[in-house]
Amino acid sequence: MKYARNTSARQINLVQLMTFYAIGRWIVEVEQQGESRAKYGRLIIKNLSEAMNTQFGRGFSVDTLENARKFYLIYQARISETVFRKFAVEKSETVFRIFEETLPFTLPWSNYLLLMRIKDENERKFYEIEATQSGWSIRTLQQQYNSSLYERLALSREKGEVLRLALEGNIVTRPQDIVKQPTVLEFLGLDEKVRFVESDLETAIINKLQKFLLELGKGYLFEARQKRFTYREENFYVDYSDSLIIPILA
Repeated sequence: MKYARNTSARQINLVQLMTFYAIGRWIVEVEQQGESRAKYGRLIIKNLSEAMNTQFGRGFSVDTLENARKFYLIYQARISETVFRKFAVEKSETVFRIFEETLPFTLPWSNYLLLMRIKDENERKFYEIEATQSGWSIRTLQQQYNSSLYERLALSREKGEVLRLALEGNIVTRPQDIVKQPTVLEFLGLDEKVRFVESDLETAIINKLQKFLLELGKGYLFEARQKRFTYREENFYVDYSDSLIIPILA
């Protein structure tokens, strides 16, 4: 049952994206005769919007059609002419069997609306891969983009590895691949400073962890702040980076 639901959801999403792709293709290839920028492009889309809303009902605003046009221009290399004909002309269900091997589009339309605003192709590909692999919602994708995740990861790598980010996403092969540079800590709510005292960072991080554990409910233990332990008659303290969050199993 779960497999059937997931399969149905993927197909519905794919049909929606392919429909926008087909509309964008028609605007560019038919109405604009292959020109990416028609002289009267805005007027064409406005007239088309009015006609489609009259015939099919609401849902084909000028903004929607412009996004469909942009979607086709950005992603047209992903769909071959044969596959497009099976979907748009022949209405063949075999197209879904073709897509089972490699989906051309893996995210919801709302995610692509954000991705299309990213001008750099490598950066756009990176966020699409990361959102797909990690199952990011549009909200998470927006947060990661706003925090300049791609730029921070790119800065921490050699130039030759930046392209790999666009082709494979963030693959962890070395300890330094885990750390984002520079680290963005705006979620802690601290005032902007050039430097922070470690105790300020510790307090802010622990407060967030405490709130998170309370939200989880019963069955979790937060051991301590600056946990003291003794080794060979010497006292040591575990700082915030080594604090323990332990789920208690019954």
